[in-house]
Amino acid sequence: MIDVVIAGAGPNGLMLACELVLAGARPLVVEQLREPATEPKANGLVGQVVRLVDRRGLHAALAGTDEPPRPAPGFVFGALPLDLSRLDDHPLHLLPVPQRRLEQVLRSRAVELGIEVRWGVAVTGYTETADGVRVDLSPGSGAVEARFLVGAHGGHSTVRRLAGIGFPGVTNDDSVSRSVHAEVPAGWVHEPTGSLDVPGFGRVPGFRHLRTERGLVVFARLPGRPPALTTVEWPAADEPVPDGPLTLAEMAASLRRVLGADVPLTAPTGDGPFLLRRLVGQNSRIAERYRAGRVFLVGDAAHVHWGIGGPGLNLGLQDAVNLGWKLAAAVNGWAPAGLLDSYEVERMPASRRVVMSTQAQPALVTPGPEVTALREWTAELLADAANARRVAEMMAGADVRYPTRSDHELAGGFAPDLMVDGVRLAELCRTARPLLVDGTGTLAAVAEPWSDRVDVVAGRLDLTGTTALLVRPDSYVAWASSDPAPAASSLVDALVDTFGAPSRAGVGATGGRPG
Repeated sequence: MIDVVIAGAGPNGLMLACELVLAGARPLVVEQLREPATEPKANGLVGQVVRLVDRRGLHAALAGTDEPPRPAPGFVFGALPLDLSRLDDHPLHLLPVPQRRLEQVLRSRAVELGIEVRWGVAVTGYTETADGVRVDLSPGSGAVEARFLVGAHGGHSTVRRLAGIGFPGVTNDDSVSRSVHAEVPAGWVHEPTGSLDVPGFGRVPGFRHLRTERGLVVFARLPGRPPALTTVEWPAADEPVPDGPLTLAEMAASLRRVLGADVPLTAPTGDGPFLLRRLVGQNSRIAERYRAGRVFLVGDAAHVHWGIGGPGLNLGLQDAVNLGWKLAAAVNGWAPAGLLDSYEVERMPASRRVVMSTQAQPALVTPGPEVTALREWTAELLADAANARRVAEMMAGADVRYPTRSDHELAGGFAPDLMVDGVRLAELCRTARPLLVDGTGTLAAVAEPWSDRVDVVAGRLDLTGTTALLVRPDSYVAWASSDPAPAASSLVDALVDTFGAPSRAGVGATGGRPG
């Protein structure tokens, strides 16, 4: 029997499959496309996901450098500049990498781990049994028996529909978004900043949303790719939207309306495919449930939202990593009661935060003098360092805390980038196993009965005020202490709550809760 069938070989499905293998489970990935998608999609990773891929050893391949990720000096919120350079530390990281490249790296990793991906195969139905699910595949592909089924195949998820899970939310059709890859006149790109200098208008900053009184524009240049331009307009109700495919002429007309100046566009050269897309309206939806028995949803199958601020991959990939070790724990027989249900408990609030943010930001970018006034006032708020930090934490996904019994300030949050005897925590997390970081040298015996699933690393922590922490495979802190000699009982409670009963009765010479 296969442990987990994953519908969808996009980034979330592939990431989940890799996590399962690292945790000792056997996945099968099925993808209805006959070959990997090539059309341009997301242009980068924003938020904690950058640190997450670093902790799986994928950052170097994606960034093209061995340097660890660093917080961004600035970003945008609602097309307003978010100056983060004055903050000593913050969680908002950026990694400009096309989704196509991300998927290539994850596919290579899947091959290394021996993961089977069946292309041109879709899930058409399933039947839940006493100890698993019988998953029906597209005609000619038969059926497979598995312990669990996961839908990771987008907003139109067949698995979600088959599970009878509702997808409530809001659809707005008042905006038109146009995106293209196109060449711009030579000399218009300001190389030091990656911005676009438009005669008659001024500078369009690179990788930032720029709002005018007539709409929104984004200019982005990724290495090895032609420039990408996006506009968003809010046309009048009686203003028709063309029915046919988007053309460069239509895009140039949109740029003229938004900027009040001409931007000559020519077709890009080189290997495609190239972006040429028009979208009408926006969807904000969250699944009523993320679990139905042995069926789970991750990524866009569980939530869809506007892409402003680039939160999609941050949200979806963290879904996958949150769910992966929990499913593997159930497969391997040590999952504590409620662990699988905790996936929805933890990840649905993160989805709600993203949907709230992406619904709020359009209020700052639509045309009109009232919006301009609101922007001026909001800019004053963002000029305050405390407010800038709070917005950065929200956009990074760092303001979501998972429930935990520990009252330590780190408990429930993403583990900070720390060093243990000169070794980066990111390097210690590469195995995707639970990790007890012990700066006291007193906790190994307490955790020894969980040695089949929890690794212990003892050494000096370069983290003021923290002496030990228990890190889950998804890099969230299950327990932490500031005591020179932490109480064994509190650590035992966290081990049992998070990683189940010990592998044998008792918890060693230090005492504590029995298995």
